Order: sequence, then structure tokens, then C-alpha cells
Amino acid sequence: MNQASLHRLLMANAKKKDPKVLFDQRLATNLTLIQQLYFSLYPEETNLDNFQKLLSLLPVLFKERPEHLKLQDISRIEEGNWYQSEKIVGLQLYVEHFNKDLKGLREKIPYFKELGVNFLHLMPITTRPKGESDGGYAVNDYLKVDPKYGTKEDLLELTTEFRKQGIYLMLDFVVNHTSNEFSWAKKAIRGDKKYQGYYYTFEDYTIPAEFEKTLPEVFPETSPGSFTYIPEMGRWVMTVFNSYQWDLNYTNPDVFLEMLTNLVKLSDQGVDVVRFDALAFLWKKMGTISQNLPEAHTLIALFRMCLQVVAPGVILLAEAIVAPMDIIKYFGVDQKEGNECEIAYNASLMALLWNSVATKKTTLLYKSLLHVPDKPKDCTWINYIRCHDDIGLGYENHLIQELGWSPDMHRKFLLDYYCQHLDWSPATGLMFMYNPKTGDGRITGSAASLLGLEKGLALNDKSLIEASISKIIMLHGITLAFGGIPLIYAGDEIGTLNDYSYQKDPAKKEDNRWVNRPMQDWETIAKLDDIQSPPSRIFHTLKRLIAIRKNEPVFADHNNLSLCHTGNDHILVFERKLDSGEGLLVLSNFDQNPQVIETSWIKKLGYFAQGDPVDLVTENKVSINSGLLEIAPYQLIWLKKS
Repeated sequence: MNQASLHRLLMANAKKKDPKVLFDQRLATNLTLIQQLYFSLYPEETNLDNFQKLLSLLPVLFKERPEHLKLQDISRIEEGNWYQSEKIVGLQLYVEHFNKDLKGLREKIPYFKELGVNFLHLMPITTRPKGESDGGYAVNDYLKVDPKYGTKEDLLELTTEFRKQGIYLMLDFVVNHTSNEFSWAKKAIRGDKKYQGYYYTFEDYTIPAEFEKTLPEVFPETSPGSFTYIPEMGRWVMTVFNSYQWDLNYTNPDVFLEMLTNLVKLSDQGVDVVRFDALAFLWKKMGTISQNLPEAHTLIALFRMCLQVVAPGVILLAEAIVAPMDIIKYFGVDQKEGNECEIAYNASLMALLWNSVATKKTTLLYKSLLHVPDKPKDCTWINYIRCHDDIGLGYENHLIQELGWSPDMHRKFLLDYYCQHLDWSPATGLMFMYNPKTGDGRITGSAASLLGLEKGLALNDKSLIEASISKIIMLHGITLAFGGIPLIYAGDEIGTLNDYSYQKDPAKKEDNRWVNRPMQDWETIAKLDDIQSPPSRIFHTLKRLIAIRKNEPVFADHNNLSLCHTGNDHILVFERKLDSGEGLLVLSNFDQNPQVIETSWIKKLGYFAQGDPVDLVTENKVSINSGLLEIAPYQLIWLKKS
């Protein structure tokens, strides 16, 4: 049993729902595990005093938590795993790109309600350096709102309104690094030994040189290497991402205490989900790639257990864009099962969907998904097709080889297909961080441009436009139906194309991820009544699919998804099933030609034994009695008993 389940069980037997009493109860039930986790990172013989500081800190943080959020915590515990509900649909956005600032965002709540989204991920809104800031992921302060977005009061007013409107909020916690303008970094530059110890800093290059032997480069084109020399400090500092992002040294227990305080105070602003950014990098060890290390998992679990004691209504999302077998570990395994992050990005599904679009086959998709162990029952995925970042090609090499393909050549094909190196490809993407030494690269571009809409409109090719619209709807339909929270990237709901204006901005032109970070097109949204336009067709179809999802309990995530094999390599089929025996089939055709599947196995599913089922997408009945079912190019079907 994970700790959250234990908290629910204990609270159910509590005679009085007093927040302070329940806090003491949670602390008592978590204490042994917190102690084990803490001393496995920070040896007991030298860190007893620091552990006492942690035990003294937790009641202080709880006392400072706003009373209305303490009451919300209680209701969340009673509600159970609210984040697994079929009624949650998300949208990710940049505030300044969506509608200027936090007040402007609040004005657009009716738009969220119309589309049907009730879970928002706002990209970083805290202070950051001027110029390059990695899209806000170089943090100057964890709690101060950048003036261009408004004030802390504006944020509190927004979160208050979100609670009234039933909208959940996710904000980032950049847990791996700060900017070089952060207060700790400034003190370190001035020679303060205490704060130099908050980062990985070294007098000469001897130790950095040893680290570099095994550390992979994250941004090889713009920020090669993982260390930067700071002349004012006379020391080298670890900067795995960019030279202006200093990696925090979590081997120092003071860093954990400071960051736990920042985490809880961020939660106190009305945040429901905290996105742990770059958590795979949290622990550094010479001789390793310093990613996905066991100590990183222990550290995440320690954050989680402490947060559960103070603010159990707040949950964690793992931003771990790593290999499929590594992603599952961020839910926690063995003793930590279910005790790390409640949610993780389903980056594997995302990358595999793009692979299937390019190859028109689902073979690697099936093989890879079947290769990943089941997640813990109390955890869930965020399913998405695009986000602010690039698309990585982190497929398992041995699975590619089992299909008879060369991993290197296959990745080259995908880069060529999406990055305009093949004349026949409909995609208009860009290559990101290509490393000629390894042949590795990633892909940037908006969903609509990668799926052919930009090229179709430029050529006035009606068939290409139709195909792209179908692909956009198909991919979103899969994420809406797959087990977890579907997350739409703002602009994708209206088929927004690549934005090339970043090339004129000196602070952005070297980072082509900005091509898929467009301004929200409110002029287009104002014309959505033109039902024949591509944006209108995409928006209204997704709006209807979202409404259907919210009305079907089978879409709630209870580990109730099963892949179905049809014998046709172009088709993806999976089943969602309730304990009652009722179920729903999702079918998708990734090919440009109609495909046929045999249907006798569908008839054997109990809920389809009598009569013809209905496709919820088209509201038409589907005949499965003839023994064959034809699926149109890029068609999405949600099949349910009529």
C-alpha cells in the first residue's frame, strides 16, 4: 500500500476531521519512511542535526499553509485519486502567448469552458534572466511572479477563480537547477563558501574533466559540455543544460531543506499539480551519465513523502523524457512503488505515435508498449502529441532491431521525414540539436505543420489538407481515449502552424523550439463559426470528443486498457473496460489507404455480442456482422455497444 492510500484509510477512521490532528497523523505514518529515505542519502552518523531540522521544518510549513487549502487537502484525500478521472482534460500554454498576462488568462476562462478543458499547465511564470532563459526554465526566484505576467496577488486571484470554476492548475518547479542570477548563485560568485556548496563548483578542471568522460551533452550545438568557468568566482560550475543554468548539489542536505520549503510555498499559492522539471538529472555521480540514478529516485520520494505530510492535496508530475523502461520507475518501484510521482508524461506513447505516422505502421508502437511494465494502480499518465519542447527519438534499439530495422538508419529516416529532407513528405518540421558525432537529433514543429497542414495550405492541395485534419483528430482522439490525462498544447486545438518569427529575435533565434511556441490566434478563434475552415473543423471535433470522453466512465484510468492485435500492421486497436464488463474499442488507421480488419474477435467481446455497435465519433452504427470492417485513411473510431 502506498502512503496516500494509507492516509485515506486512517482518515476514514478518524472521529474528527481536524487539519492539525490529521497532519500529526500523516507525519506519524510517514516518519519511518522519511527517515529511511533521508539517511540513505545523508548518512545518519553525520546528519542527525540536519534530520532534526527537517522534522522541525514540517510543522512550520504546515502552520503557514492557508486554511482553505488545508480543508481542500482533506477533501482530496477523501475523494481519492481525483487525477484519474475521465472528466479531466488539460491544456498547456504560455501565458504571454495566450493572452498577455495572468489577468488576461483569467478573462479567457470562458474559452476553456467552451472547449471543455479543466486542467491548465502554465509554462514558467516566475522571474528569469533577461534575454536567454530557456523559456523561463532558468529560475531567478521560485515564488516571485515575473512582472510581465502580473503580481503574486494576480496569481492568487487566478487560482481562487480556478477553484470556483473547477479548473486544476499545474505549475513548474525547476528542481534541478537555478539561473546564474538566483540569489544563491550571486552569493556564490561573491565568494560565499556556503552557497558555493549549493552547486557543483570546482577550483580547477580536474574533476569536471572526469565527469565529462561520461556525461552526455543535452544541447551539443548551443551549449556543448557540462561545465562553465566563472571568472568572477574563479571556479568551474556544473551547467548540464545551459551555461546560465547552474545545477543544484543535492548531496548537500541544506539544499534539500531549502528546496522543500520552496516546493511547499509554491503549493501554498493554490497549485494542484507540481511539475518536477528535469528530475532525471537530480543526482550526479562521477563515472555515470548522471541520469536516472537510484539516489535521484530516493530524493524524489523524499520530496513526495514530505509534501504529503504538509499538503496531501497536491501531487507531483515527473518531467522525465527518458527511455520507456526508465519512465515507469518515476512512479516508484519496490519499496517506493506509488510513492514517487503520481503522474508522468507518457513520452513513449507520444514518440511512438509520431513514428507510426511516418512509417504508416504500428509495429514498433505495439512492441514498445507491450514491453513497458504496468504502472502502479494509483498513478496515471499525461498523454499528449505535442508540447513546448522537441520530439525525441528515444526508442529501444533492440526492439527496432527485432523488426529487422537498423536503429541508426531508422532514426535518420524519421529526421528526414519530419525535417524537410524528403520531397514527398508532407511534414514541415525542423531539426533540433543534431549531433554529427552520434547522428542523434530531435524534431521541432507544431502538430499541424508536422502532419501536413502547412504544406497542404501552401500548395492549396485539398487532399493533403483533408489528410492532415484527419491525422490531427486521430492523434488527439488516441490521447483522449488512452489511460490518463489528455493534454492539448495551446494552438493545436485550432491547427496552428509553425511560427517562424522567432528567427528575428536575438534571444530566441538559436533555439528553433520557438517555432512551436506560437501566439494564440484569437482572430482565427473569432471565426470558428465558419464550419468549413480547417481550424473550425479541428476545434469543433475536439470539443465534441472531449464532451464524449467526460460522459464515459470507461475512460477513467484504472489500469483498464488492453492492446488488441488485428493482424493489420497499419491499425492500432485498444480496449477500455469497466469492472461491470462494459467496454469500448478505439481503432485508428495510420495508413493513407483504407484498411480492412477481420471482426469475428470483436463479436466475441461480450458487450458486442448482440446487434451492431455505434461509433461515438460519427454517431453511426458500424456493421461487424459481415466479418470485415473497413477503416478509412487516418480514421478514428470509438466503438461502443449501441
